[in-house]
Amino acid sequence: MAKKVVQYNNISIRLACLSFAICETCCRYQVKLSAENEEIADWLIRLTHNQRNWGFGLCFLYLRNVKGFGWNHKNVYRIYRELELNLRIKPKKRLVREKPEALEVPEEINQVWSMDFMHDQLSNGRSYRLFNVLDDYNREGLCIDVDFSLPSARVTRTLDQIIEWRGKPQTIRCDNGPEYISHHLQNWAKKRDIEISYIQPGNPQQNECLCGTL
Repeated sequence: MAKKVVQYNNISIRLACLSFAICETCCRYQVKLSAENEEIADWLIRLTHNQRNWGFGLCFLYLRNVKGFGWNHKNVYRIYRELELNLRIKPKKRLVREKPEALEVPEEINQVWSMDFMHDQLSNGRSYRLFNVLDDYNREGLCIDVDFSLPSARVTRTLDQIIEWRGKPQTIRCDNGPEYISHHLQNWAKKRDIEISYIQPGNPQQNECLCGTL
């Protein structure tokens, strides 16, 4: 503490020692490196230079178990710290996520539909999928199609069946799954003059009206 006061406040060592009631000799004392400490420092520098991903633990185990040195681990660690050989910890990169855009509230039926997949397993462990379609205006479930495989052709066939008795929607909202970004679905929507509205990547809550209802 006295050394820090001398360093940062530009006062004499004598005044700092009087303020903290410590011996001036103790404050001025500097550890003299012995031949053993110089050897430890030399080994640590060589190890960290050749093995850049080694920390203190691996260096000390190598010196103790492989080279057979009986040095005290506290002394080795003190020299390791004085040489500033500590591994630099890389800071975690924070992902910058875009703020979710506010969704438009439909004012009539068949204005906006939402569709999404759900997954589950049978008792024998085999997975199956559920294709769900919802009208966002009154939150009416229009279809739940269940099968082991639901490719884009099956999706468009199910949508055609709904349109036959329900009518055509203006917009269909969905995520960025492979079935929804396929050319087959895009061509199908273009022929029927239906807009495919994709949610923002990393914002599944924009389609939570579907997942939270079924």
